[in-house]
Amino acid sequence: QVHLVESGGGLVQAGGSLRLSCAASAPRFSRYAMGWFRQAPGKEQEFVAAISYSGGPTKLVDSVKGRFTLSRDITENMLYLQMDSLKPEDTAVYLCAAGPRWTGAEQGDPAAFDYWGQGTQVTVSS
Repeated sequence: QVHLVESGGGLVQAGGSLRLSCAASAPRFSRYAMGWFRQAPGKEQEFVAAISYSGGPTKLVDSVKGRFTLSRDITENMLYLQMDSLKPEDTAVYLCAAGPRWTGAEQGDPAAFDYWGQGTQVTVSS
């Protein structure tokens, strides 16, 4: 069983930055691919980024490339999403997810993730 808790969301002006964190209670954290999804009001859930088991390959959706950076700390069981140059369209609830299969995770397939956090709200004002 994996328990995920996100933090770091908040209100920021356009062009600003936030760093989201996801604390994972997992017996073998490095065996899970990790990802971030987001859901804006009235919109479907959207894949944002994923990182492989021990912090190797990463995948980011085109709309955040060059602005968001994904990393993980295996020793601390932490996942991070550094978000720079934020835009109002980045406003959403951001959810952390964990799954055993990188093959599906790198495609942003929600079915590849077995565990989900509750989410943290990010609001970007114009």
